[in-house]
Amino acid sequence: METMEYVRKLLQETDYLLQMKKLEQLEAERLFCRHGLSHVLDVARIAWIMVLEKQMQVEKEVVYLTALLHDMGRLREYQEKVPHHEAGAAMALDYLEQIGYPEEKLDMVLTAIGEHRNKDREEESFIKVIQRADNQSRNCFFCEAAGACKWSEERKNTSIDY
Repeated sequence: METMEYVRKLLQETDYLLQMKKLEQLEAERLFCRHGLSHVLDVARIAWIMVLEKQMQVEKEVVYLTALLHDMGRLREYQEKVPHHEAGAAMALDYLEQIGYPEEKLDMVLTAIGEHRNKDREEESFIKVIQRADNQSRNCFFCEAAGACKWSEERKNTSIDY
């Protein structure tokens, strides 16, 4: 079994969980999908399933770190009006440096976070996996706010795929 040492370090040796709690508090009254710890863990697990199904050569820890960090920029989006995917890549770099994440592995995580809102991606890319997992983590078919949601009907999840 993989140890996911850097995921452990992120959760135990940084203020990541405190910042996730702040994000959850900022979104406590949000009518639509929220971006707390439950969401990022859903994204991680769905993305890992997709990576396995596609037989992609992506380490589990890369998948989890990317998913855990992909929405951290929402804090700066709320506070400074910076797009969350842009702010998130900078925040992720700071966390990854704090935990001593290997420099040669940074690019895959940071690119996926910075580009996870870019819809013009190859279907088989890791970035597309993160995008799809982010979308699939939403239970639109059970959402009380679905009628007021700005997502198109085509984008809304009407079933469970993962």
